[in-house]
Amino acid sequence: MAGRTIVSTLNDRGRQLYSMARMALGMRNFTHTGQIGDGREAAARDYVLANATAGDPESVLVTIDRFARTRSMLVNVGDEKGLILDAAVRRAQPRLLLELGTYCGYSAVRSGRLLPAGARLVSVEFNAANADVARAIIAHAGLSDRVTVVVGTLGDGGKTVQKLITEHGFSSGSVEFVFLDHAKEAYLADLKTMLENGWLHPGTIVVADNVKVPGVPDYLAYMRREEGRTWRTVEHKTHVEYQSILKDLVLESEYLGE
Repeated sequence: MAGRTIVSTLNDRGRQLYSMARMALGMRNFTHTGQIGDGREAAARDYVLANATAGDPESVLVTIDRFARTRSMLVNVGDEKGLILDAAVRRAQPRLLLELGTYCGYSAVRSGRLLPAGARLVSVEFNAANADVARAIIAHAGLSDRVTVVVGTLGDGGKTVQKLITEHGFSSGSVEFVFLDHAKEAYLADLKTMLENGWLHPGTIVVADNVKVPGVPDYLAYMRREEGRTWRTVEHKTHVEYQSILKDLVLESEYLGE
């Protein structure tokens, strides 16, 4: 029995190492398309639908984590950094959340399961195939009534911004929580778009993932420069998702107002 357990563990580690290597090779494709290119996103959806308990967000999260650790690594926030996101959502108790970067819907499920009655999360994803994967996973978790996935980007010339305003009720001071986990070069520009549109108010919380790896130097420099002026930031030292070697940084920033 112990021998089979050891062999199983070694096989899992071998699959994970292969998946990480394949992901590294696919990062150029991911940067342009939002998918690694080997079908892992659709495979994750199928795995969740086959193995997670319908209507149970916790089961869905555990199942995605298991898939990412034993089958193919996923570029979602993961279980370790997910606890930072959980704590921030619990403290904020937001009524309207904006997420940039849905990917497979993992962080949307994490946040959505913690929302008070009547609260809404709108998640923006530029890859339509990812959006479909995420919608299926969110529905399986029983959260479709509070989580909406919109295909687009805030940097598409105003199309998505206008959709958020006209179709999803984004207005002056309406956004109470933001999670950034999309194209790293867009973090700061998209934050400024939110500010220019007046969606944030003093007390709005913005959580940003992957600030160290792959890194968002302009966003980090901005938050440090604005510390105590327009933002108050906590820098959470953590690790890149689903491993314990590469260190990462998650920023949790409270908007103080202009």
